[in-house]
Amino acid sequence: MALKLLLLLSLLLLFSTAAYSQRQPILSTSYYQKKCPRFEQIMQDTTTNKQITSPTTAAATLRLFFHDCFMGGCDASVLISSTPFNKAERDADINLSLPGDGFDVVVRAKTALELACPGIVSCADILAVAARNLVLMMGGPYYTVKLGRKDSLISKASYVEGNLPRPRMPMNQIVQIFTSRGFSIQEMVALSGAHTIGFSHCKEFSSILYNYSRNAQSDPAYNPRFAQALRNACADYNKNPTLSVFNDVMSPNKFDNIYYQNVQKGLGILSSDHALNSDPRTKGYVELYAKNQNAFFVAFARAMEKLSVYGVKTGRKGEIRRRCDAFNN
Repeated sequence: MALKLLLLLSLLLLFSTAAYSQRQPILSTSYYQKKCPRFEQIMQDTTTNKQITSPTTAAATLRLFFHDCFMGGCDASVLISSTPFNKAERDADINLSLPGDGFDVVVRAKTALELACPGIVSCADILAVAARNLVLMMGGPYYTVKLGRKDSLISKASYVEGNLPRPRMPMNQIVQIFTSRGFSIQEMVALSGAHTIGFSHCKEFSSILYNYSRNAQSDPAYNPRFAQALRNACADYNKNPTLSVFNDVMSPNKFDNIYYQNVQKGLGILSSDHALNSDPRTKGYVELYAKNQNAFFVAFARAMEKLSVYGVKTGRKGEIRRRCDAFNN
C-alpha cells in the first residue's frame, strides 16, 4: 500500500512538473548559438551604427520596448502597422509620439538577420536585445536578455488605453499599472530611471507649466527658474507640437543617476517625475538612487531582466515574422 502511494505521488509530481514546464516559456541566452551564430554580432553592429548616426536611437528604442512589453508582453505587437481592416497598437494615441529611430533600428537588424539566417530570429528578440545594447552604449548597466520569444499574432489600438502609464495619471493609477503586472514599487521607480535619456514633448507637461492655478503659473514642484526656462523653450508648442525638451537637462546623453538628483531639485519635467519625489511610497527610492548610482544600476538591471520576459509568447502562441511591421500571411 505504501509503495502504491509512493508511486502515485511520484506520478503526480511528474505530471505537475511537466505541466509547469509547459506553462513556463523556454528562453535561453544561447537560443541562437546554432540556429543563427552571427546573431549577437549583427545586433551589436546594427545598434552601434544606428546610435552613432542617430543619437536619439537609444532613448527611442528603450521607450518602444517598454510600450511593447507593458501592452500584453514583450512580443513586438507595437511594431505592427495598421491596415484598412485593423488599427494597430502603434496608432493608439499614446503611441503616436514614439520616435521613428526605435522602429528603424529593429527594421535594420531584421533585414541583416534575414540575410544571415532567414526565418529564424523574432522581431521581439531583436527589440529586446537592441534596447539592452543601447542602454549599455549610453553608459548604463549590462543585463542578461534570454532569447526565444515569438512575435504576437494580434495588435489592436483599442486595447492600449489604460494599460500604459501617462505622465498626468495620479500616482495610485501608475502604481496599479505596475503592480498588476507583478512589478514592485521599487522596480517601478528603478524603471522610471530610463528618463535619464531621451526627451518629452512640451504638450505632455503643458498643463503643469502654464496656467497651473490662480496662484501659480506653473506647478510649485518645479524649480522657479527652471519653470521659466521651460516656458520659454515651449512657448510655441501649440503651433509646433514637435517641440520637446530633454528629460534629464544635466546629462541628457548619458545613462546615469542624475535624473533622480534632478527630481529632488525640482528639475524634473513631467508631473509623474515630481510625484516620485513627493509620494511617500516612492520618495525613499528616489533618495537612494540619487545618492548611489550603483544601487540604481543594480535595481534597473534586475527590473529590465524581469520586464524582458513579461508576457512573452512561445510555441504556437506566436510566430517568427518575415517583416516586423506585418503579420505573416
